[in-house]
Amino acid sequence: MGYLGGFLVSLRQMGRKQRVTTEYPKEKAPKPIRVHGRHVLNRYEDGMEKCIGCELCAGVCPARCIYVRGADNPPDDPVSPGERYGYVYEINYLRCIHCDLCVEACPTEAITESKMFEFSFTNRADAIYTKEELVVDDDGRPQHLPWEDWRPGEDEHTSAWMRATAPSGDARFEGSVGWSGELGYGVRAPEDGQELKDRVTTPADFVDEDGHDDHGHDAPGHDDHGGH
Repeated sequence: MGYLGGFLVSLRQMGRKQRVTTEYPKEKAPKPIRVHGRHVLNRYEDGMEKCIGCELCAGVCPARCIYVRGADNPPDDPVSPGERYGYVYEINYLRCIHCDLCVEACPTEAITESKMFEFSFTNRADAIYTKEELVVDDDGRPQHLPWEDWRPGEDEHTSAWMRATAPSGDARFEGSVGWSGELGYGVRAPEDGQELKDRVTTPADFVDEDGHDDHGHDAPGHDDHGGH
């Protein structure tokens, strides 16, 4: 190209095509709604934790950055609605690649990702988030730790792409919202093209007139043999 050709590349950027550099971090471009950022552990509207300590998120994680240990719920003061809850929950952000596979694997919608991904650590211990740091507060908002750069709106609509396809991409739920209510948010508004169901769908909704499910099997509570 030569020396003059190199100058022409720069000159073409002048005028209408010239781009203005934003002054980071004072000015930041808006983030898409489905950005994968720092995780949060959600709670139900009554304050109980959604995590049941099943460890599916840890099992599916390709980076092996999640460590979970479940424990039996105390009968007199349960932490979650199930028999077990997440007693230990840790995420190592020196390994996490923010693939969101943990969100997809979670059966109770306990873990989601915010849009905040700008955080740095002064030591390796701070990079390992504990359950106390991941669980949302009493208002349903993620906790803001000293080394995190939160901006308005980055704690809203967590893991939006997963909410658009939940539960787990089942075709019977296409176009409808299948997400449970959350502390501080309730049932979140549907995205474009979705409709909000006014009740929870049950297996009985997919049974035909003969009492068979989608696979031709007898539905629960229905017996073609007269109850035998």
